[in-house]
Amino acid sequence: METELGTRTVRKVTSRIMPLIGLLYVFNYMDRSNISYAQLGMQHELAITAAIFGTAAAIFFLAYVVFEVPSNMIMKKVGARLWLARIAITWGIVTGVTGFVHNIPQLYIARILLGVAEAGLFPGLLLYLTLWYRDKDRGRAIAGLALAQPVAMIIGSLTGGLILDHVHWFGLSSWRWVFLLQGIPAVLIGIVVLAYLPNVPSKARFLTREESAWLEGEIAKEYRPEEKETFLGQLRIMKDRKVLYLAVANFFAACGLYGFTFFLPQIVKQMDSSYSATNIGFLGAIPFLVGAVGMLVVARNSDRTGERRGHVIFLMLLAAVGLFGTIEFRHTPVIALTCLSMVAVGVLGYMAPYWAMASRVLSKEHTAVGLAAINSIAALGGFFGPYVIGKSATVNNVSAGLYFPIGCLVVCAIMLAFLKVPRERPAETEPEAALDVRG
Repeated sequence: METELGTRTVRKVTSRIMPLIGLLYVFNYMDRSNISYAQLGMQHELAITAAIFGTAAAIFFLAYVVFEVPSNMIMKKVGARLWLARIAITWGIVTGVTGFVHNIPQLYIARILLGVAEAGLFPGLLLYLTLWYRDKDRGRAIAGLALAQPVAMIIGSLTGGLILDHVHWFGLSSWRWVFLLQGIPAVLIGIVVLAYLPNVPSKARFLTREESAWLEGEIAKEYRPEEKETFLGQLRIMKDRKVLYLAVANFFAACGLYGFTFFLPQIVKQMDSSYSATNIGFLGAIPFLVGAVGMLVVARNSDRTGERRGHVIFLMLLAAVGLFGTIEFRHTPVIALTCLSMVAVGVLGYMAPYWAMASRVLSKEHTAVGLAAINSIAALGGFFGPYVIGKSATVNNVSAGLYFPIGCLVVCAIMLAFLKVPRERPAETEPEAALDVRG
């Protein structure tokens, strides 16, 4: 049973750490995907087709993938406070600059620079959580972090539609204000992170010496002791077959997640062509609201049972069924929104059990590179998902491109069906034995 010291310490960490990094990730995800609403206005001014939009949404991930592993390694060296603040401030600046692009090449360049600026944030935050939460608490902590995604999309949907319809200040087009008004908070949050985020428990002013020593001791028990490795030694984890297998499975999940996220406004718009941007924003927020609730329920149940794989498989199939229903009932708003809500529960809810499962593979020394490597390969799904949907969509039927993410979600579920994952990993268990690919 949990001791009073343990309960008090975990509660303090959650109340002081999670709000700040959660807010950081909310604006990160909102600035990454605000192009999905901005394009409702920019499509006429910049002559953006579905294919061009898909490419603009996707190209972000090319730079993101290249710089993700180096970013996490730098963060491990210089500390989370400094590096996470740098990421936030630079992506906020790039987001604001995106509001001043005047043609397609400039838009592409801005998206590439945004990928460079943001690279490493999510795996960096995952790495940060491994310093503050034990394995038994990590699923809910990751869910709390991942909850930022639906929150970001709810805020982005509501504000994006309102800005497009009502903000035309200083002669600038409303879509430009979507980038400007949503980029400024990132810079401010970066400054707050630089001032207040502690790197490790022993540096946290809100913890007593007894609490910080207990927390660091408990987390240390979950990893086998090992000597420090060189840069090249750490990179060897990228060749580990278990890491690669999990990364490829997550790649297919990401195709569904980002295809859904970036094209949701257009999917909602095709329900009724008379919808205003505000209508689309409010209706588009509904699936993410349902997804946020589903994410918390899934994370809690996964932590309670200690089961991860089955949860992810179920959620992948749920999202695939939801996407298929969206295609079939795209002109029936109530049913289509219900199906979109199923998709949101699936593609958002899977993250907490998936990353809790993936973290069992890695030794403490390999956590920074391993998490970044898995997320980097998965981020390629963020390129292929929107890109293929954009290429496959027709002028009047965005849903024509949704068969690709449906197939990807099913493939992810099939891959995970061949994984053998223990419910609990004892502290002394060797990481290499924690997860095996059958056959």
